Amino acid sequence: MFASLFEKYDRLVLFDTETTGLIYSRDEIIEFAAVVVEPVDGEPKITREYDELVALSPGGFVPPKIQQLTGISTQDLREKGLSKARVCRDIAELMAGNTLLLAYNAHFDLSFLFYLLLRSGDPAILKGKDKLDLLTVYKDRRPYPHKLCSAIEAYGLSGKVVNSHRAVDDVIATVAVMEEMEKEKDDLLRYVNLFGYNPKYGVEGKPISSVTYKPQPYDPVAPLYEIN
Repeated sequence: MFASLFEKYDRLVLFDTETTGLIYSRDEIIEFAAVVVEPVDGEPKITREYDELVALSPGGFVPPKIQQLTGISTQDLREKGLSKARVCRDIAELMAGNTLLLAYNAHFDLSFLFYLLLRSGDPAILKGKDKLDLLTVYKDRRPYPHKLCSAIEAYGLSGKVVNSHRAVDDVIATVAVMEEMEKEKDDLLRYVNLFGYNPKYGVEGKPISSVTYKPQPYDPVAPLYEIN
C-alpha cells in the first residue's frame, strides 16, 4: 500500500482543521488533527496521531453555527485549547523531514495553516514540502457531490469511519478513503502539487506558489494530470 509514495517520501502526514469560519486571513483554527503514516516492516502504519484544540486569540469566540457543526465551544477552547505557539511547534515537528502533506480539500487547510504559522510559528516549514489534495483525486474518480462524506459512502466505508466535522475523525476517514483510492488506481503520485478548482469560482484566496492549479469540471473526461 502506498508503495509509489514511499519510494519518494519517508512519511505521509494527513491532516485536517476545524475553524471559526471560511476566511483564511481572519478566522482561526480551533482544532488541528494529523496522522503520520510510515512504512513499518514493509507495510504502511499509522505511527502517530495528533489531535488538539487550539486556544482562541484574545477576544475571539466560536460562532454559534460552528459550535453547532463541530460541538466545540468557546469555553472548550478556553479550558482545553493549547496555545497557538505550542501547536505551531508541534506541527513543525510533525512535518519535519522528507514528508508529503495530504488533506481532503488541501488548499483550504493549508491556507489556514499558513496564517497560523505566520502569526504564531514559522511558515517556512511548509516550503519545500510536496502537497497532495485528495479532493482533487476524488473529483477525477466520482461524479458530484464531492464532500468527504460522499467519498466515505462511495467507497463503502460507512460504519467504519465517519465525517463528523471533528478534525480527528475526518483525518482518520481521509486515510481510509486514500487507501481505497490507491486500490482503485495507483496514480496518487501524479497528483502531487496539482490541485483542481471549480472553474465557475476560481481559486479561493491566495494560490500556493508550489502548487499548479487547474480548472476541474464536475465530470472530467480525463485525469486532471492529462489535461493541458
